[in-house]
Amino acid sequence: MGQIKVTRCEIEGLCIIEPTVHGDSRGYFMETYNQNDMKDNGLDMVFVQDNQSMSTKGVLRGLHYQKKYPQGKLVRVIRGSVFDVAVDLRKNSKTFGKWFGIELSAENKKQFYIPEGFAHGFLVLSDEAEFCYKVTDFYHPNDEGGIMWNDPAIGIEWPLEGIDEIKLSGKDKVNHAFGDFVFD
Repeated sequence: MGQIKVTRCEIEGLCIIEPTVHGDSRGYFMETYNQNDMKDNGLDMVFVQDNQSMSTKGVLRGLHYQKKYPQGKLVRVIRGSVFDVAVDLRKNSKTFGKWFGIELSAENKKQFYIPEGFAHGFLVLSDEAEFCYKVTDFYHPNDEGGIMWNDPAIGIEWPLEGIDEIKLSGKDKVNHAFGDFVFD
């Protein structure tokens, strides 16, 4: 019997994954990844690396993508909460340039699968958040691309209430506009 529920999003390829949580007065247990359950739901990706980051409220990481070595990502939050976003960069897709966002938190335990061909980013909503993700290819630093988080051509509706300042890395401050890219 499967331990995950997979909900397909309106943008093809994106999936919300909800694990079955077994809890009692002592706490809880859940499978955060099960290859058989994923395959049973049509998700047969292979992950090669796990990553984890910690960020403070107002930190926005993204929108990142890999050019020649795209990565699929299975993302989740183990402490705090974030607003997680994927932008479709598949030029032949009927949803090219469209975005989808979801709140991921330690409380809701939802995961978000973002396949290859998407830009990805997140905004930290809580005082701190720990973010974990599995990837389908290794990171290639010279293959990185980025799109501005607030590009009006994409129009992401970030939940900014309670966020006093957006904190960006140096590289994210110089990300390009969506229209400046030619996607192969």
